[in-house]
Amino acid sequence: MIVEERIYTLHPGKLPAFLKVYEEQGLAVQRRILGGLIGHYVSEIGTLNQVVHLWAYESVEDRERRRALLTQDEGFKAYLAAALPLIQTMENRLLKPSPFYAEEAERLFAGLRK
Repeated sequence: MIVEERIYTLHPGKLPAFLKVYEEQGLAVQRRILGGLIGHYVSEIGTLNQVVHLWAYESVEDRERRRALLTQDEGFKAYLAAALPLIQTMENRLLKPSPFYAEEAERLFAGLRK
């Protein structure tokens, strides 16, 4: 299992507009294609105007396959057209569970796939 952490820093004042666009156009298509949404958060302290979402995948190959499907989806393309002008920077990390947490992470991941 791997977890993808995506951090979007929005232009100042654009957080409400981004969240609206994401909820109305991006969330459903990403859930349908990507599957394992662990969480979607906004920053409260520290760097402001940030959105962080975490996605679980079986493997790097699973992520690549799902992301390729996502980029071909017409609904996702429409979402990107509306969302990208609101985003200042985008960061992405792939994380893997620590050895002592791997078994628990797999149990949690299995629950996301049901």
